[in-house]
Amino acid sequence: MKKIFNAAFTYMILGVLSGLFYREFTKANDFPSGEFTQLGLVHTHLLTLGFIVLLIILALDKVFGLSGSKLFSWFFWLYNIGVVLTASMMVWHGSLTVLGEESNAMIAGIAGLGHIALTVSLVLFFLALRTKVVADKGAADEAVSAGAEATSLSR
Repeated sequence: MKKIFNAAFTYMILGVLSGLFYREFTKANDFPSGEFTQLGLVHTHLLTLGFIVLLIILALDKVFGLSGSKLFSWFFWLYNIGVVLTASMMVWHGSLTVLGEESNAMIAGIAGLGHIALTVSLVLFFLALRTKVVADKGAADEAVSAGAEATSLSR
C-alpha cells in the first residue's frame, strides 16, 4: 500500500508542476494564447491517471488486499510505465509544438506503447480485483448460509 500512496503523491506533484511548466513555457516562447498544444493536457492526465486513479486503487487495496497478488504487482508496474511513457511523449510533442517544430512518428509510436501498457495494466487490475471480489462473495455467501442454518436449528 505504501508504494501506491507514494506513487499517487509523486503524480500529484508532477501534475501540478506540469501545469506550471505549461504556463511558463508557453509564455517564455510567446506561444499564442488559445492555440492547442499537448502540454495543456499533461497536467490533467497526470492528476487523473496518476493521482486520482491511484488514490481509488489505494482505497480498493485497503478493502480487498489487492497488493499481495502477483497480478496486482504486474498491474502496478505496467500502469506506471504506461503513465510515464504517455505523459513524457505528451510533454515532448507539446514542447515541439510550442517551439514551432514538427513532431514525428517515433513520438506517436512511443505514446502508443504507453497507451497499450495502460490498457493491459487495467485488464490485469480488473482480473486481480475480480479474484478478490469473487473470493469475498463466496465467503460472504458461506457466512449467510451458516447464519441461516443456525437460525433454523435454533427454532
